[in-house]
Amino acid sequence: MTPNDAIAAAVSAAPGWAAAPPETRAHALTSVAAALEDARAELTALADEETRLGATRLNGELTRTTFQLTLFAEQVGEGAFYDARIDAADPAWPTGPRPDLRRYRTAVGPVLVFAASNFPFAFSVAGGDTASAWAAGCPVVVKAHPGHPRLSRRTAEVIAAAGLPDGVFGLIEGEEAGVEALRHPGVAAAAFTGSQRGGLALAKIAAERPVPIPFYGEMGSVNPSVVTPRAARARGEEIVQGYAASLTMGAGQFCTNPGLLFAPAELLDTAARRLREIDAAPMLNDRIESGYLTAADTLAARPGVRRVVWPDDDTSTAPRLLTMDLDAFKADIDAAAEECFGPLGLIVTYDRLADVADVLTRLPGQLTASLHAEPDETGDLAALTTVLAGRSGRVLWNQWPTGVSVTHAMQHGGPFPATTAPSTTSVGTAAIERFLRPVAYQGWPQDLLPPPLRDDNPWKIPQTVR
Repeated sequence: MTPNDAIAAAVSAAPGWAAAPPETRAHALTSVAAALEDARAELTALADEETRLGATRLNGELTRTTFQLTLFAEQVGEGAFYDARIDAADPAWPTGPRPDLRRYRTAVGPVLVFAASNFPFAFSVAGGDTASAWAAGCPVVVKAHPGHPRLSRRTAEVIAAAGLPDGVFGLIEGEEAGVEALRHPGVAAAAFTGSQRGGLALAKIAAERPVPIPFYGEMGSVNPSVVTPRAARARGEEIVQGYAASLTMGAGQFCTNPGLLFAPAELLDTAARRLREIDAAPMLNDRIESGYLTAADTLAARPGVRRVVWPDDDTSTAPRLLTMDLDAFKADIDAAAEECFGPLGLIVTYDRLADVADVLTRLPGQLTASLHAEPDETGDLAALTTVLAGRSGRVLWNQWPTGVSVTHAMQHGGPFPATTAPSTTSVGTAAIERFLRPVAYQGWPQDLLPPPLRDDNPWKIPQTVR
């Protein structure tokens, strides 16, 4: 399918899909989830052939994908996302007579989704961006990721067989096709998960269109974690075990990988011992593997950096651990704080915890930040907590950031350059808000109002009436 054909079909389908009753959209979402579940064995086998992620990980990810679809179906059925507000006419309103005003949120229109490489189900063709856009009432055109083309095509076929209305879903392939689609006047918003380089290039295109559109880019981060001296003394072994597991999960190919750790020097030996016990794991593809090795070599060559764990074979994808002290990190913060997509950790050692907060304020925006401390230290950590929250979208207490739960309160997004839109999330039910826009109707007849704003409220949508 060409970009023009896919988007033309989406534009044609958009009014009807946005106006469809909640139960219609909810049924479509659950039908896609059921179809994916029925094709589980075939899809996970294809995914394993193309991504090397293994059956266990891929089955878990497909479960997450079908859960996302059913969770958004529930949200559609509840209808709270419409945020329907009704102000009755009031001639005695303090600022002057108030007219009858009715406001709700409706679909923005066709959405272009750029699939990710490292989550071939959950952030790909039928992933969270697609599910949340469908739930909002937006048709979706997905630009497939070249890392799993056969899986993308087969997933698209499964979706097509689930009975969605014509034009509500389309698949395109190729970098040029993605750029052409992003420039198409029929596209109303776009979502992306991937590298900073790719995300910023696409964000620029979206902003420079004759009619700019929202571009929701999630571009990763180094996810700083801080270990206090007291926590290091009390639970050093436990903390290091969690760190190593999180750092190497999925061969380090997570946007929430805790690549940057601020800790007392006493944890270095324990961390080195633990990471040496973890074998090399296959990476998604040769390009990502090459990028990991190059980035690791580049960081290892920076001033003040010392290799702590490094394989004898420089071409191995085994975990790597580097260290530098706080002063060296401050002197080279731009280079030292760059993301390395893979199982590479940088431990920045410090003497005084108070000095770490100042360095954290100079970091770019992050998806997450973590603090490992003892329960009775909370009175001394308020300032550090504020700094961590100011630099990231999700702050964790004595936990590690890998494993992003699909739930109502999740925030997966943070200040630039972690994302292009820090006020939004790409995971959790709040993700639907990216693809909605408010419209207010003033003084309109009941039979011309959208159903969620009518007095008889045929869809039984929650309304705030004043």
